[in-house]
Amino acid sequence: MIKAERVGNYRWVIATLLLFSTTINYMDRQVISYVKDYFCTPIAKGGFGWTDNQYSYITSFFTAFYAGITIVAGLVVDKIGTKLGLALSLITWSIFGILNAFAGSSVVVHTAVRSLFGIGEAGNFPASIKAVAEWFPKKERALATGIFNSGANIGAMIAALFVPWCLIHWGEALGWKMAYIITGSVGFLWLIFWFLLYSKPAECKYLSKKEFDLIHEDDLAMHVAPSEDVAVNEKISWRRLFRYPQTWAFFWGKFMTDGIWWFLLFWLPDYLKKQFGMTIHQIMWPTFIVYAISIIGSTYGGNLPRTMINRGMPVFKARMTAMFVIALLPLVLLLTQYFGDKAVFGNYAATLAIAMICIGAAAHQAWSANLFTTVSDMFPKKAIGSVTGIGGMAGGIGGVIIQRLSGILNTAYHTHPQTAYLIMFVMCAFAYITAWAIIRLLTRRPSNIVV
Repeated sequence: MIKAERVGNYRWVIATLLLFSTTINYMDRQVISYVKDYFCTPIAKGGFGWTDNQYSYITSFFTAFYAGITIVAGLVVDKIGTKLGLALSLITWSIFGILNAFAGSSVVVHTAVRSLFGIGEAGNFPASIKAVAEWFPKKERALATGIFNSGANIGAMIAALFVPWCLIHWGEALGWKMAYIITGSVGFLWLIFWFLLYSKPAECKYLSKKEFDLIHEDDLAMHVAPSEDVAVNEKISWRRLFRYPQTWAFFWGKFMTDGIWWFLLFWLPDYLKKQFGMTIHQIMWPTFIVYAISIIGSTYGGNLPRTMINRGMPVFKARMTAMFVIALLPLVLLLTQYFGDKAVFGNYAATLAIAMICIGAAAHQAWSANLFTTVSDMFPKKAIGSVTGIGGMAGGIGGVIIQRLSGILNTAYHTHPQTAYLIMFVMCAFAYITAWAIIRLLTRRPSNIVV
C-alpha cells in the first residue's frame, strides 16, 4: 500500500519567523511609552521636563516618517524581494533603536533619531504581508496574518514588563538607556534564523511537493471580488493603483483605524497614571494584560472568515462579514470613562475600565488581521507590497493626527485629563464601524485590476 504524501507544515515556520519579527518591531517601538513619565518629569526632580505636547511631537514624527516610508518600503519590497527587504528593514530600525539611548534630553535629537527609527520599522508589514501571500493559500492567509500580527501584542507585552524593570533595576537615569540598547540589540539575533530558514517556496528545500501545491492552489486566479478575477502574473503599475476603488478601500480602512492602535501603544501608560494615579510598578501588569488579551483578537479574528470560507461562503463576503462583526466590538470603549469613575465604582473602576480597553484592543487586532488580508484578496501578488505600503502610509497619517490630538487635548485639559481621554475614547469607539461602511461602499462595484 502506497503511503499518501504528508502535506507538511513548513509554511507555519515562516509564519513563526514573521511573528518574531513583528514582536521585535513592537517591543522596540513601545519603549518610549514607558519612559515618557521620566522624560516628562520636571528637571528639578531629575527628569527632562518635557510637556505632553513635546512628547506627542516625537511620537507624531515617528508615525509620520513610518507612514511616509511605508509606501516606499512596499515598493522596494516588491522590487528586491521579501527576504532582503525585511532584513534591511530590521537592521535599520535596530541600529536607530539603540542610538535612541544616546539622544540625551533634547526633544529635537530624540525626534530625529525616532524618525529614522520609523523609517526602518516601515518595512516590516509590507514584507510580512508579501511573505504570507507567497507562502499561504488564500483560505489560510487571514490566520497566518493574525498569527504574525499577534507579535504586535507580544512585543508590547514584553515591553510592558521589561522597560519598567529596567527603570527599577538601573534607576530611571540609566534604565531608559539600557531599555533602548537591549531591545534594539535583539533583532540581530533574529537575522540569523531569517537568513537560514527563509526563501521563496520554489527555492525551499524543506518544502514537500504537496505543500507547494497547496500554497499555489489559488494561482489560477486572484479574486478582486466574488465575481471578478485577475491573473496573478499580471504586473501592475504602482502609479495606477490609486485609480482602483479597492486601493482607496484599504487606504481609508487603515486611515480610520491604525491611529487607534498608535494611541493605545503610546498613551495607555499615561492614561493609567492620570486616571487612576498608578506608578510605574502598577502600570506594568494592566498594560501587559491589555496586550495579552489582544492576542486572542488577532488569532481568533483571523480565523473567523476561514470558518465561513470552509462552509462555502465566498472569500471576500466572508471577510467583510467577519469585519462587520468585529467593527461593532470597539463601541464598548464608549463605556471606558463611565466605568473608570472611581467615585461610582471605587476600587473596581480601574479593572472595569481596563476590561473595556481590552475588548477594544482585541477588536483592533482582529480587524487589522482581516484588513491586511483584503489586500491579497483583491490584488495580484506582485502588487501586495505596494498596496500594503499605501495603506501603511494612510494608517500613519491617521496615527499622526491621533498623536497630535492626544497631545493637544492632554495639554489643554491638563487639570482635567479625564475629559481629554473621554474625547479620545469616543473617537476610538466609532472609528471601525465608520471604516467598514466606507470599505463596503467602495468595494460594492470594484474595478478589474489590469495592466
